[in-house]
Amino acid sequence: MGLIASLPEINKQRNAVFVMHEKSEKLIPLHTHNKGQLSYVEGGIAYITIDYKTYVVPARHYFWIPQGMPHILRIGNSATVLRSLYFYAHDDESNPFYKKLGIYPASELLIQMINYSERWDGKHVTPKDDNFEFLVALKKLLPQLNNKALPIILPTTDNEQMQPIIRFLEKNIGEKLTLEDVSKKFNISERSLSRLFQSSIHISFLQYLKTLRMVKAIELILKSNKPISEIAYNVGYTSISSFSDAFHEFTNSRPSDFRKS
Repeated sequence: MGLIASLPEINKQRNAVFVMHEKSEKLIPLHTHNKGQLSYVEGGIAYITIDYKTYVVPARHYFWIPQGMPHILRIGNSATVLRSLYFYAHDDESNPFYKKLGIYPASELLIQMINYSERWDGKHVTPKDDNFEFLVALKKLLPQLNNKALPIILPTTDNEQMQPIIRFLEKNIGEKLTLEDVSKKFNISERSLSRLFQSSIHISFLQYLKTLRMVKAIELILKSNKPISEIAYNVGYTSISSFSDAFHEFTNSRPSDFRKS
């Protein structure tokens, strides 16, 4: 059973944990659950969109989506394995962790525990089941992992004037792109273009461009075997060191270490 078909099933049995592991490439439209969602991205990359912000979830990271939070989920690579557990929410007030969206690097312990849950794939595990306490322990462990959240956020917008500009930046990400160049391309003043970015996606042109480059770099590192130097060039950097520093600023990891992990 795929994730889209499973959405009604997830919301059954409020006091249970629904387990689902699947390998896919798809877009799950806007939806909510009456349970909290813990998902581990085993390979590839996933994207969560909430309130016009797209959060990037690389391989070997997990995310927590609180009960009732509307979101769009896109799994961006057919090699991506998404291992998900949908937890009862009656104890979510016990820790602030459960009430906010978070994306974190996964520890070996957590990975092993989530992998172990695959034996219950497609099933509700209830308090009557012997293995329920194992999943209770897993949920209680999450706030104690003390992981630093990975906030790679790419804003999105419905603004019609912004759509061709965003498409142009995505298509030409490897080029030297300046506010002046882009404003000339779209016959708009630099000041107006700068204001358009701030008003529609609430960050500057340069910050958006930097974030877009990092997202594309993460995708290339995870989806290809290209050398890091080539990836840096492909996303618009002429210096490996400046690319590595920018990547570390976003992910707390050097590109080569990120690939190894």
